[in-house]
Amino acid sequence: MVKPFDEQPGIESVISGYTGGTTENPTYKEVCSETTGHFEAVQITFDPKVFPYEDIVELFWQQIDPTDAGGQFYDRGSSYQTAIFYHDEKQREIAEASKAELSASGKFSKPIVTPIIPAAPFYPAETYHQHYYKKQPEHYERYSTGSGRKAFIQNYWGDKK
Repeated sequence: MVKPFDEQPGIESVISGYTGGTTENPTYKEVCSETTGHFEAVQITFDPKVFPYEDIVELFWQQIDPTDAGGQFYDRGSSYQTAIFYHDEKQREIAEASKAELSASGKFSKPIVTPIIPAAPFYPAETYHQHYYKKQPEHYERYSTGSGRKAFIQNYWGDKK
């Protein structure tokens, strides 16, 4: 989820990490054990005058399968479920309106199941997870293609990114 946002003007930082669970400062291994209740997530710091929250939500939808409640592509389990975490009422309203618009669009034949929930404490992931697409570009590309993610995005969104 880092790369698509990293490439946008007005995005100041994108940090990989974990949120929504019960363990303070969880490790990747703990989160993957499905015992902490965390989601793998990104924390995005942005300039709303350059890249408004509405655009963040729209780009997010274009990176996921919002109809899959069991994870994303090859990554299965609760820590890989999609979610939009909002920090204030305005963000919640924008995210809910965007989700309703996507649902009404008919783009997907199954219901949109991505929840919109209040932000919880965010814990940055280990250093080796940060900007993984830059550190391991060949692996990142193989995964994107092999998991079906790239084809899914192309099928539903084409070149609109």
